[in-house]
Amino acid sequence: MSNIRYLSTEWIEAVSRRIANSPEIQSLAANHQVGVTQVVSGTPFGDVTYNFQVGAGRATFSSGPASPEDVRFSESWKTALAINNDSLSPDEAILLGHVTFSGDHTKLVAAGDVFALLDSVFEEVRALTTFA
Repeated sequence: MSNIRYLSTEWIEAVSRRIANSPEIQSLAANHQVGVTQVVSGTPFGDVTYNFQVGAGRATFSSGPASPEDVRFSESWKTALAINNDSLSPDEAILLGHVTFSGDHTKLVAAGDVFALLDSVFEEVRALTTFA
């Protein structure tokens, strides 16, 4: 599989499969509980909402909002592209107000080891992704 369009249904499914098949991420899900929603507005597919849910020994990635939702990030398509092509760091995007954040940031900090493992999943899928 290659040439998956960024934020398409196929992209969400590719990330989801890799998370489901990651023993490391699934193992950490026994020790953490957090629901993260990401909303990207103005994509070629319209506004796209997806979530990463961790808890009860299971980690999932899917379309739609997290339930329960502990944290929400919102950004424009332009910002999402800039973050993914490394011309803007996520921290910088938040500091500049290009990404808005709401919710309980302590849940993100507490699950830092889970999010660290997500980087490799996104790198794998990025290699298959087109950003047009």
